[in-house]
Amino acid sequence: MNVNFAERAHNHNWKLDPIVRSLLDTDFYKLLMLQFIWKNFPAVRVTSEVVNRTVRVRLAEEIDAHALIAQMEHVRGLKFRRSELIWLAGNTFYGTRSIFQPEFLAWLESGFRLSDYEVTQQEGQLSLRFSGLWTEVTMWEIYALALVSEMRTRAALSRLNEMELDVLYARAKTKLWDKIELLRTSPDVSISEFGTRRRHSFLWQEYVVEAMRARLGPSLAGSSNTFLAYKHDLEAMGTNAHELPMALAALADTDEELHTSQYRVLELWQQSYGGELLILLPDTFGTTQFLEGAPDWVADWTGQRVDSKDPFVAGDEYIHWLLARGRDPRRKRLIASDGLDVEGILRLHEYFHGRIRFSAGWGTLLTNDFRGCHPRGASDLEPISLVCKVMTVEGRPAVKLSDNPRKSTGPDAEVDRYRRVFGTVAVGATEVLV
Repeated sequence: MNVNFAERAHNHNWKLDPIVRSLLDTDFYKLLMLQFIWKNFPAVRVTSEVVNRTVRVRLAEEIDAHALIAQMEHVRGLKFRRSELIWLAGNTFYGTRSIFQPEFLAWLESGFRLSDYEVTQQEGQLSLRFSGLWTEVTMWEIYALALVSEMRTRAALSRLNEMELDVLYARAKTKLWDKIELLRTSPDVSISEFGTRRRHSFLWQEYVVEAMRARLGPSLAGSSNTFLAYKHDLEAMGTNAHELPMALAALADTDEELHTSQYRVLELWQQSYGGELLILLPDTFGTTQFLEGAPDWVADWTGQRVDSKDPFVAGDEYIHWLLARGRDPRRKRLIASDGLDVEGILRLHEYFHGRIRFSAGWGTLLTNDFRGCHPRGASDLEPISLVCKVMTVEGRPAVKLSDNPRKSTGPDAEVDRYRRVFGTVAVGATEVLV
């Protein structure tokens, strides 16, 4: 892929270059979750919001709200293309065909829509809020995050002249090359590209994926970006996220139902996907309490993704839990995905080699690492921590405790209640980079 990023940024009319080009331009897990919601909770109503955890960056002062709304309206006007639906219907995902039901694909073609939204400004921050049926709200997550992230990029690029843009991208390409070459020193490492939500831009993400594919070969397991997997014949990576256990917990009527909801969602997932796509994400209400109370059948799942705990600690905890349940960790998968960069990936790979099948979901610091590349030394192209979380479910507050309290969400009173019900103790907070 040969893109003159400097010329494109300097001369191109961005209004003719939409940020989101396809409804497939989202993480694969969103489509899997959408089918799960469509099948099990078609009438549930929710709200979700985009939150900037990097509060020092005042997004309302960097991004034109009217231009953002124009991009959001473009996304609302997109439809799934027939060729994309044929690919979803006929492709093999994780070695399995027919993951997507014909009725669901027919609904995607004729019945799917994105919910209404509000864009407001408060104390220097942009607020994006989505309300409606869960099936209409859930897909906004990745689209909205990618829009905000790239709008910020475009604003920063507009302040540079063409020579400065040349310097910026030359430095970024060199930085990417150095990372990839370092990974090549460990040819059996497994990497999945997870960088859609906070990418520098769509074009840069595509460039990164193609560079990795050319240099890493089979070490690149695939991409979480469904459109790039479709376009470049890659494995689409991903299963589910915190949104599902958060929503089922909010729907619980009693403390007992609340506690068991974290396992009920797994039962429904197994039923919905016929025993496929079985990767645990146990940290929504605290990993340790989840594992301690899990039914024995949970140990038969394929593996675990680590999102908010020190991955060395979480990996050891998972291995010991598997051994105590009589399972062989060497047949299981451990996926780390929180703020990873190349040095950490290699340390984790070496640490877990031969003990469990380790792989890395490499996200923001792959597709948006322009730290130290700005020709004026500015920080307006450095990544920030943007998230989009479900806030209410049928009018009830949604809560996430996390293994890192800085990632917790929900009203304080509900967070306290959840900590009591789940027995999750607030631990020392770890800085959230991305």
